[in-house]
Amino acid sequence: MPKYAALIYSPAETEGTGTPEDWARIMDEYNEFGAKAGEAGVVEGGEALHDTPTAVTIHVDGKGGAITRTDGPFAETKEVLGGFYILDCEDMDEAVSWAAQIPGAWHGKVEVRPLIDFSE
Repeated sequence: MPKYAALIYSPAETEGTGTPEDWARIMDEYNEFGAKAGEAGVVEGGEALHDTPTAVTIHVDGKGGAITRTDGPFAETKEVLGGFYILDCEDMDEAVSWAAQIPGAWHGKVEVRPLIDFSE
């Protein structure tokens, strides 16, 4: 069955904000989605990322070349990638249907992208 990445983006200006009550409510929403999608066999779990300032971007000057390291994300953006799910779905339409139920789609955006199966 094809796999799809559901990449969860939120507005950069809201990253790391919110009260403990806000976070508890949001986590409840994600846990509810995870349980429902897990029961359907669509996901085994999701992953969350630390805030953008913890990121490091690297560039290697050719194979075995010098490594350039930059703190933070590669580009200035108005949205930040906060986490993702890997969805096991029959097709893109089913993946979009599940992605629309991810709480991040209600507060930001979710990008759905097919994964390449290198085993074939």
